[in-house]
Amino acid sequence: MGRERKFTDEELFNATKEMIINEGYESFTFSRLAAILNVSRGSIYKYYENKDELISEFLMYEMNRFLTEINALNKEGDFQTQFDLLIDFIFRHNNIHQVMEIINQIPSNTTKRVEGNKLKLGEYHVDMYQQFQGLIDLGREEKRIKSHLPTAVILGMIFQTIAIPNHFDIPKEEWIASIKEILCHGMLQKE
Repeated sequence: MGRERKFTDEELFNATKEMIINEGYESFTFSRLAAILNVSRGSIYKYYENKDELISEFLMYEMNRFLTEINALNKEGDFQTQFDLLIDFIFRHNNIHQVMEIINQIPSNTTKRVEGNKLKLGEYHVDMYQQFQGLIDLGREEKRIKSHLPTAVILGMIFQTIAIPNHFDIPKEEWIASIKEILCHGMLQKE
């Protein structure tokens, strides 16, 4: 009979996320992760051949969770209603973009498991952008978004704006409302 696993996937992935966000891909090691989980390195190696397998599995877990939640959002209502819901959702998951950038740091020619995960993550990324494309299309149909603006620029603005650090500790509600206002109405006064 095999020994019981000393950590859950959720515990493992939460610790992985914390390390990646705070220390980055290069600093990530099984030794440090094992210390956080209070287990031996060998107990992690039992399930993952190397850090790239673990990190790619973590990324699959994160994206799957993100897409499941975004698919469950209410897609009823007009553009502004859906836009507000989506921006609030993205702020709840404001590090998803940072986490997903890690996939570009995983080297090619690694294990088949990693290569398969990288392909699947590419599909997840397309699915995520299709969700946003639907919102942009609705905004154009309702004549809320200017038709000449490229979708890639709009999506880039949304994601990059959300990634702006709040160095002045503006209350979160005010911070989010201000970003929504700038994204929807710009920053210039109308004369």
